[in-house]
Amino acid sequence: MKCNLVLLALVSQLAFSAPSSDEINLDVGTPPVMVARHTLTQRSSRLVRFYEAGVIGLGYDGMVKMHDGSRLTLVQRQIAEKLIDQENPDRNSLIFALAEAHGGKEAQPAARAAQVKRWKDQFHSGWWIEEANGNWSKKP
Repeated sequence: MKCNLVLLALVSQLAFSAPSSDEINLDVGTPPVMVARHTLTQRSSRLVRFYEAGVIGLGYDGMVKMHDGSRLTLVQRQIAEKLIDQENPDRNSLIFALAEAHGGKEAQPAARAAQVKRWKDQFHSGWWIEEANGNWSKKP
């Protein structure tokens, strides 16, 4: 009986192993993914002017970060910060929803890696991207 339990545990671990980022379908259409995407799409046009001005950029972790707010007025800075504060939880919601669609919590690292790669690929030339070491560079 004990041998059967150990064998069952090994088989279930193999059957439910976390997917790699290559195995994540970013176009999955579950309701939570669709809601998160819709929310992000609605806000994207307001973020573009800050990306183009070099004020905000894409962090290495896929979150939107302040790159250089030194030229902003107080009101402009508050607007940028509010957009960032709204954007990042929704980005995390998308990643969590993608992970849920691919097996749950174990899929979160792969879902994040796949989605961050897509965001980097979609980023326009000249917009700022943060590297893992904290340095910023413009996307060629």
